[in-house]
Amino acid sequence: MAMKEVLEDLRKIVGDGRVSTSMLERYCYSQDASCVRGMPDFVVRPENAEQISEILRLCNKKGIPATPRGAGSGLAGGAVPVKGGIVLDMSGMNHIIEIDIGNLQVIVEPGVVQERLNQALKPLGFFFPPDPGSSAFCTLGGMISCNSSGMRSVKYGTTRAYVLDLEVVLADGSVIHTGSKVLKSSAGYDITRLFTGAEGTLGIITAAGLKVVPLPQARRLVAASFEDAEAAGRAVVDVFSRGITPSACEIMDKTTLEVLRRCNPAVALPESGDLVLFEVDGTNLSVDEAAREVGEACAPVASSVRIAQSQEEMDSIWAGRRLVGAAVSRLDPTKTRVYAGEDVGVPIREIPSLINKVQKISEDLGIAAMKYGHIGDGNLHVALFIDLMNREEWERLDLAADRIHRAALELGGTVSSEHGIGLARAGYMPAQAGAALEVMRSIKSSLDPKGILNPGKLGL
Repeated sequence: MAMKEVLEDLRKIVGDGRVSTSMLERYCYSQDASCVRGMPDFVVRPENAEQISEILRLCNKKGIPATPRGAGSGLAGGAVPVKGGIVLDMSGMNHIIEIDIGNLQVIVEPGVVQERLNQALKPLGFFFPPDPGSSAFCTLGGMISCNSSGMRSVKYGTTRAYVLDLEVVLADGSVIHTGSKVLKSSAGYDITRLFTGAEGTLGIITAAGLKVVPLPQARRLVAASFEDAEAAGRAVVDVFSRGITPSACEIMDKTTLEVLRRCNPAVALPESGDLVLFEVDGTNLSVDEAAREVGEACAPVASSVRIAQSQEEMDSIWAGRRLVGAAVSRLDPTKTRVYAGEDVGVPIREIPSLINKVQKISEDLGIAAMKYGHIGDGNLHVALFIDLMNREEWERLDLAADRIHRAALELGGTVSSEHGIGLARAGYMPAQAGAALEVMRSIKSSLDPKGILNPGKLGL
């Protein structure tokens, strides 16, 4: 690659101030929250689809890798340029182009932060339901690329369910739209869903039409404590069996609750046991009835059941749940959390088995672990801690993460429920996808024959 020539070409496309080859700046784009690392040769900040189209024509002609990046909040190395080349910083394309409540949708650029979209929708009585823990800083382009979800996916579904149309720049620089403004269509292949979850390996998203839904009139929260994960799992199944679909259904194990109390002694959480939070939403009348039924379903196997009596109490409990990511360091201040083996999913009935397997892995290898997540859709997050300066602990952590991934697969599950595959989990794709992986490779080869789009990811 003739670096000077490429640099001049990029400057002609986006302007001198939007391209950098500074070592310091490139280093800032060499990682995300995972252990994956890769140094780009150029950092480019495009302003629109036309510039991205020209950049990809250049990349395709010269065989230069191109990796799109939003907020860099990923946990699997999906936005890390492991083959070098160009990082496309999409965060500046952050305009809400249109809010079209009459058609129940919005049109946004990929750099719009999720929370900002919902702030704009709230006065209109609507919201975009996917609710990841990183909603205050993650971008919608990243959410679409990883098919993100969060706490409310048990009722409302993942990001994929809300994507109506994508403007995508393909590897050769051509621009396509994958859908339209209609809420449903049966016209040919579902190209929109193909690009949703593709992690930038098939094209670069430059705009998205997203479905939005009315805000519920009311919410109620039931906090149920259980002696063990098996009892918690039975209660969740009993709740669903009554025809109730909670808007959120979260589990936090004993260790997680202990850490939260260390972080904030005032947090409104039980003193012992595994905790499951059931949130129901709807009308004022319907949520009162649903909360009562949830309590009745839990009572036979729960050690305690409490229905939050005020919005303030609900907010306090949810604040505790959202504090988990930041509070994990209180488990042992001498150790650091490493994001590995942290996003597995299994069929709902298998969550207790998965929790027990993770606990045994933790004990056998002497790796501290917190377990929490979205029990309502079978998604468990595992926080593993080690001394980063201890090579032997790194080796045990790698072994623990591998066993956790394989335990999920053995239970009929997935190595990633909402954070994506990236490079961190790419090695599990043959076991996860089987023969379908060859179909994915064929699609990749057809749309990106030179392999320039986010190479090294998804096991492709």
